[in-house]
Amino acid sequence: MSSLTSVGDTISSRAYNLILGVVLLYGFAVNWLMVTNISTESLSHIPTWLFLIGYFASAFFGMYLYNSSDQPLVSFVGYNLVVVPFSLVLNMFLAKYSQTAVIDAIQVTGIATAVMMTLGFMYPNFFKSIASGLFWGLLAAIVAELIMIFVMGVHLPIMNWIVAIIFCGYIGYDWARALEKPKTVDNAIDSGADLYIDIVNLFVRILSIMGNDD
Repeated sequence: MSSLTSVGDTISSRAYNLILGVVLLYGFAVNWLMVTNISTESLSHIPTWLFLIGYFASAFFGMYLYNSSDQPLVSFVGYNLVVVPFSLVLNMFLAKYSQTAVIDAIQVTGIATAVMMTLGFMYPNFFKSIASGLFWGLLAAIVAELIMIFVMGVHLPIMNWIVAIIFCGYIGYDWARALEKPKTVDNAIDSGADLYIDIVNLFVRILSIMGNDD
């Protein structure tokens, strides 16, 4: 999570929210461009182990950069290191679904995001109080899914619901934190990056549920 320490010039709330919104839209635009312009077939030629190592290395290093840096440019580079591998994963993931299912999932994700951001604004203390529960719940869900998939060879549909609910909570939490941070350009980028991760993961789970993938 990004630091609440104020570093850099303070900007207005309007400018802060504008930058945060632009950061989010930029991430979604990169997703769209990469999904529409990179063929799934070309990605299928990459060895799975190499793809996974590259994905996790880039994403985690990107999160480390934007969370640890107080420089907007460095944070933005870190954000891109998260967005690009996410885009490649989305490219392969979306290939399994119809355009109608994807559009429906985008709409539901948008509604859920708006609702959770509103709740995060109205009840910031509640979301801060459940932060620890969200973290451990997500960690437990990830471990459980890995065991089910790689050891038991199954995937229970209820896991999509559980993880979707957790990321709904994270949207409320990260939005509440974003509103409390000092209004700097770097914090706007960091907050946008956090929300991007929440929203994209929520979208993936909603599409899995609505697309009857399980």
